[in-house]
Amino acid sequence: MARDRWSDEIPIKFGPASNGEILVPPSTPLQREAHRRILAEADGLARRLGTTRRQFLSTVCGSALSLTVLAACSKEEQAARPGSTTSTSEPGGTFSLPPSSTTEPDAAAEVLTGTDPIIDVQTHVLDFDLSTAEPSRFFGSSFPQVDCGLDDARECFMAERFLEDLFIRSDTSAIVLSALPAYGAANPLTLEHMVQTRALVTALCGDERVFLQGQGAPHVGDVDAALAAMDVAMADHPDLVAWKVYTHNPDGFFLDDHDPDRPPLGTDFIRRAVDGGVPVVAVHKGLSGNHPAASPIDIGPAAVRHPDCSFLVYHSGLETNVAEGPFDPEAPNEGVDRLVASLRDAGVEPGANVYAELGSTWRFLMSRPDQAAHVLGKLLVACGPDNILWGTDSIWYGSPQDQIEAFRAFEITEAFQERHGYPALTAETKAKILGANAARLHGIDLGGIECAFTSEELRAARETVPTRHITLGPTERAEIVTHLASHGAW
Repeated sequence: MARDRWSDEIPIKFGPASNGEILVPPSTPLQREAHRRILAEADGLARRLGTTRRQFLSTVCGSALSLTVLAACSKEEQAARPGSTTSTSEPGGTFSLPPSSTTEPDAAAEVLTGTDPIIDVQTHVLDFDLSTAEPSRFFGSSFPQVDCGLDDARECFMAERFLEDLFIRSDTSAIVLSALPAYGAANPLTLEHMVQTRALVTALCGDERVFLQGQGAPHVGDVDAALAAMDVAMADHPDLVAWKVYTHNPDGFFLDDHDPDRPPLGTDFIRRAVDGGVPVVAVHKGLSGNHPAASPIDIGPAAVRHPDCSFLVYHSGLETNVAEGPFDPEAPNEGVDRLVASLRDAGVEPGANVYAELGSTWRFLMSRPDQAAHVLGKLLVACGPDNILWGTDSIWYGSPQDQIEAFRAFEITEAFQERHGYPALTAETKAKILGANAARLHGIDLGGIECAFTSEELRAARETVPTRHITLGPTERAEIVTHLASHGAW
């Protein structure tokens, strides 16, 4: 019998969850305590407001309560750390909401809602033939998606559910469909399916809000054939906004071709993208269990060598087994610091042709506010506020609304700004990250994706939809291990 994941779920889904590519650590004491307090306080507030706990948690006040409790627990944890002093007891990252936000919807909405366009540059939708028997192996076949409420587990990942979660259950304005590390017949997200999904959205919305990446795979099969396939894709789809590539999967290579023991594919791949008129390479870096070819150490040299190409670094080099702190030039960590060091060593300045992306990275960090402040602070310094892009890795985490709300409320504290030289995460910077930066990079007309309703109307409509605060990716360690063991290609 499937577990009931709905009864005790909170609107900000910060517990352990995987996108199917990584083994995330188990829940932390902070996450467990925050979850306990949120449910307990929600019970009291629901009684006070004359509603049920589930109904309360489905409102914007439920989100405000979740973030307020998470911030309080983080502050208490920081103060209780050994060696903590008055000058170090303040957390580096926090969620800032007025006290009234847990009971007054307008006060919560002032922080958690907004009118600036949101462009999610990392989303995934899967395509299956439901007339056939369910296959034993597909990306997500061992996820616990039977809990999503549909009879056929494959439907949980398909266009109807995907579009509902992205465009109804979240404030997302536009999306980029991003290729998966799956090739040939095993690929459930082909360019053709992306086109079909875009056509569906265009018919529904009457505007252009779905954009497409090509799948770059010079390391799969014959190199010449793979590069020729890029030419065909660019000719058939002149509106591609980027090429997505997984340099570590299935056989590793580097974009700067620095390793003589690996195939020299980087330059040929990049030049084919640029010469074909799609000069943006979106490359998976990080979230790999420290696979050598998933390290972003090649980004800086490749960016210098190819100034006419933009490099969008998916996941920003984060590794879930690395604790993020301030950048130490003498001893960079094995996570985001690798990207920072690569840019520094190659002389790539902020605002140049390297962009950092936050898919799965923000989802993992938002329940670790100090680490989140370090990562965002380091990226703001190294890449610049104009070169960080919003992504959520949806559909693996369900609706990304919780990620959006948490980001809107998040701040890098003044203590961290002064101590580490991080800039403030202002409303202007957040608006750039959430949408404006992607619009500039991909040539998207923000005026063409304006919503035809107010944020208040959207909020009221969303509260009439049954609550579904769930993730589709695996959340239990045993589930993740089972998936990774049975899908070694990913």
